[in-house]
Amino acid sequence: MTRPSPFTLPRSEFNEFLFALIGTEGNGMPLSVVSALARLEMDPWQEAARLSTLPRELAAAALDRLIGRLPPGSWSQTDTPTIAARLVELLPYRTAAALREPAPGLRRKAVPTALLWLLVAMLAAAALTAALAQDQRQADDRRAAAAGAHNLRQSPADPHRAAEP
Repeated sequence: MTRPSPFTLPRSEFNEFLFALIGTEGNGMPLSVVSALARLEMDPWQEAARLSTLPRELAAAALDRLIGRLPPGSWSQTDTPTIAARLVELLPYRTAAALREPAPGLRRKAVPTALLWLLVAMLAAAALTAALAQDQRQADDRRAAAAGAHNLRQSPADPHRAAEP
């Protein structure tokens, strides 16, 4: 059994397409679809998923336009439709039912209900604790103010003040 490259996603249905070669760059380095899409500031897996939902002809035309935006390599502009058609054949075919569902790697993970309720309970407990602490501080402030006023009333008369009649 051959082991996958550490740079591939073992569960991605788009690996064959994404890691296929477009051609050789001007500097002699091989250029893969994943590298080309990343250089065009596109998410390679999202673009592969999008292309796989299109009819083959439209996907090939879209990929042809993308390859045309790349710096020149060992291929000429007249070669890009042939390259795009070859690469599109590596995309997984999507049925009508699959078109309604996002690609497996792109599906948003649902947050488990129990985890969501736990988060809500923790936030409610934090808010309740903060409110009780605030009430306690206000009660302490009122007691301190009342004690201060009580002490003023019971303080001995000032010796310099005249006696009250």
